[in-house]
Amino acid sequence: MSPSPLLQMANISKSFGSNQVLTDINLDLYEGEVIALLGENGAGKSTLIKILGGIYKANRGEIFINGEKKDIRNAGVAGENGIRIIHQEIVLVPDRSIADNVFLGREYVTKTGLIDKKRMEYETQKLLDDFGINIGADQNVRNLPIGMQQLVEIIKAISAEAKIVVMDEPTSSLSQSETQKLFEIIALLKKRNIGIIYISHRLEELFEVTDRIIVLRDGNIVAVTNTKDAKREELITQMVGRTLSSYYTRNPHEVGEVALEVKNLCHEKFFTDINFEAHYGEVVGFAGLVGARRTELMKTVFGAIKKKSGEILLDGKKIEIERPSDAIKAGI
Repeated sequence: MSPSPLLQMANISKSFGSNQVLTDINLDLYEGEVIALLGENGAGKSTLIKILGGIYKANRGEIFINGEKKDIRNAGVAGENGIRIIHQEIVLVPDRSIADNVFLGREYVTKTGLIDKKRMEYETQKLLDDFGINIGADQNVRNLPIGMQQLVEIIKAISAEAKIVVMDEPTSSLSQSETQKLFEIIALLKKRNIGIIYISHRLEELFEVTDRIIVLRDGNIVAVTNTKDAKREELITQMVGRTLSSYYTRNPHEVGEVALEVKNLCHEKFFTDINFEAHYGEVVGFAGLVGARRTELMKTVFGAIKKKSGEILLDGKKIEIERPSDAIKAGI
């Protein structure tokens, strides 16, 4: 770590009308450090990050980068100061190549004024190789799994000479192997002295990847803890403001008759012979890795994707669902 912070957010406050969202937030981030922002939904994490990224303007407070005060008045200024936010939602252009996306808006051009695709692909491929991502820079983004698209977002941020990278729920769409690859990339970013702000509700990740954990509650910082000294139960208590005796509760109730039955449902490409039942008063969970086709299955039941064969029964009666409006009329 450097002796002085890479980033200082001093006395940041923000309100929307009478709703005070942030109150006197003070946050430091050092070179090569990963800090976690932890808090329940509505704690103020997203608002703080949007202020750093120039999306919102604070009512009060100052931002310093390498000790120099900055007026982050919009996202463009944030980018000029090396701030890159990797949002939970993928914002890549699907019908362009990885290289096109990485250099979107700052393309290399030849002496004749044409876009220099070869140089863009070369620079992108070098970054992909450096970070152990085994894909070609000329591949179309649409053909990549969601997890790989998330890694491309990170490469895009690095290529723009980021000093500060914010990762907002980066593993929400990643498989276990892709999550491990992300952690390896974070370790390499730390070696490059990039400061990282990491937002996640998954506490086990924070213990693996962060150096400090900052807990927000109701727009206030209530705790700052070195990760090596942090305890899971204490973090949860700090987040919610009280001690929880039980994290998950199950209320006993009667399960009724079969409401929905799916028999031998098939799709041309996605799945074969799917069978399941859902009873009244029951919650049925579908688990699987990213790409296991859970979403496609449910879209087919709902009529958003056309089935090849199979039956769908509601209250024991076969129904034909050709489009979502048919499902809605049937009560699905």
